[in-house]
Amino acid sequence: MTVDTEDTVLWPATLDHPGDLADVETVPLGDRGLPETTYEALSRAGSLWPDQTAITVLPDAERWQSPTRRTYRELLVSVHRYANALHGLGVRRSDVVAIMSPNCDELITATLAAELAGIAMPVNGSLAGNHIRHLLEQSGAHVLIAADSTLDPAGWEQVRALALAGVLDTVLLVAPTGETTDAAAALEGAAVLSFAALAAEADGDRFVGDLPAADNVAALFHTGGTTGAPKLAAHTHRNEIVDAWSISAASELGGDSTIFAALPLFHVNALVVTLLAPTLRGQHAVWAGPLGYRDLPLYGCFWKVVSHYGITTMSAVPTVYAVLANVPVDADISSLRMAVVGASMLPPAVRRAFEEHTGITLLEGYGLTEATCASARSFLDHPRPGSVGQRLPYQRIKAVRIDEDGTWTDMPTGDAGVLAISGPTVFPGYVVGRDADGGLILDGLGKLVDGWLDTGDLGAVDADGFVYLTGRAKDLIIRGGHNIDPAQVEDSLLSHPAVTGAAAVGMPDVHAGEVPVAYVTLSAPTPEAGLVAWAKEHVAESAAAPKSVQVVDMLPVTAVGKPYKLPLRADAARRAVTAALAEHDGGTGIVEVTADAEDGSVTVTVVAEPGTDETALAQILDAFALTWRVTTR
Repeated sequence: MTVDTEDTVLWPATLDHPGDLADVETVPLGDRGLPETTYEALSRAGSLWPDQTAITVLPDAERWQSPTRRTYRELLVSVHRYANALHGLGVRRSDVVAIMSPNCDELITATLAAELAGIAMPVNGSLAGNHIRHLLEQSGAHVLIAADSTLDPAGWEQVRALALAGVLDTVLLVAPTGETTDAAAALEGAAVLSFAALAAEADGDRFVGDLPAADNVAALFHTGGTTGAPKLAAHTHRNEIVDAWSISAASELGGDSTIFAALPLFHVNALVVTLLAPTLRGQHAVWAGPLGYRDLPLYGCFWKVVSHYGITTMSAVPTVYAVLANVPVDADISSLRMAVVGASMLPPAVRRAFEEHTGITLLEGYGLTEATCASARSFLDHPRPGSVGQRLPYQRIKAVRIDEDGTWTDMPTGDAGVLAISGPTVFPGYVVGRDADGGLILDGLGKLVDGWLDTGDLGAVDADGFVYLTGRAKDLIIRGGHNIDPAQVEDSLLSHPAVTGAAAVGMPDVHAGEVPVAYVTLSAPTPEAGLVAWAKEHVAESAAAPKSVQVVDMLPVTAVGKPYKLPLRADAARRAVTAALAEHDGGTGIVEVTADAEDGSVTVTVVAEPGTDETALAQILDAFALTWRVTTR
């Protein structure tokens, strides 16, 4: 592989020990010589490693040995063509291009091209139709890159509805990996074109429009908000490049590493961790098929894929590792040196099972969309038990107390509070509209204070910059790494004529990390089963349908009358643990299960008869991502 002569400036000599962070930051970030934009990063890779394989894309799990491959030179040429095709359609720097498709070879090009020609807006096609329409209307996007009906039949129906609603002007179709699409599909209300056919006629040597700048918005990612409708968080090119660089700099893996990518490209992790970060190092990324980790046949051949492609690192959510811990290792997986886990809390039992089964260490990380992606990482050879990792270079993380009047007070080192982040990866704000010139209007909506981002997470930071999560101040429910805004659960129940109040929280779950459950107050007696069915019918997305609905006399509130969900989270945890223990010898030996909520966190206490097998109890409790203790009567 060609050696980058700027490596000694761009990359730290080492960042594989917690003590290296201070040395890294003696060099100002501005002196590192990072690429200014995602396009500049790709252009650099095309110059330094033109013949190095950039991406390998599997059509699906069953055809894992028949991928498509592209070098960095070929990827750069493709991005030029696709960006020029968008430019020819009138897309300019402040124009948003919506993207809604399962992962495929063409989608990678399309996403990078949208960031070059304008602003990319990846959309989760499983969102409710009215929410997808809201995103397009709020962003002003009139061009949609979408999967054809072969790649995503359900998504095509969403596209048809958007066109009929008059939201779209043009739909650019992408095809399954290794195939071509038929652009003859009729669509009332919008023009339909094959993106590949349009791009084939465009210049592949350079981009004909104005190049983006570091402070230009590169992408919009939707995230859960305080209302049922998703919010659009803006990322600048600098945000994405610095975060990708931080991840690459903090990786003990070299330039010859091969990364496995299986998260959807509407997820920031897929873009930053498995596309942009490898590009900065000239690394090879192997992309799973359109369903990614949701493709059940993938698990049957997963270890063979690792062996065949020499996968060195992967990134996934806890539920993926829980499944892999039970998949027989039927191949040589010695190449796999790093497995990163994030998006939701890691149950101790999942860590133990995966590491004992594979011999591979799970490394936790921490981040959120509003800070681009990653803000903390762990170390292979220097574990810090209980921590989700040390802050990444040039980012700052602290714990604060936020009073009722909005005043922030820094907490002493090691004391818990609301986590706040500052630095070059903090987003510029949410999209709240467009100005008279067509530019995006951004607003922090109370999350940005003097350059610091209120993460909504509760935790502590030690003297070495390691972060310890203790809970969530925000009410986000994370089901298998998928963020669910509780407001959409609550809105679905409040539309029921008998429901007078609703509050949704996450219940610990051994398979999904947590699942949504709801508590309601009623004006008339209504069966709980009927409320569950009602919510399932009216909720914005199927993943948000509550597993149960409990009727209560009153929903808890704070002293000033604000909703207070911590007692409900405690009750949900108690119910989950009680049910799990009941399945173990019928709950024999268990006297009582209680859950206490203090300082934003929940602790479950199990009271057992003397002589009860506490080891067996610990195995059951360790399967949940929660704090617990066992005492005897």
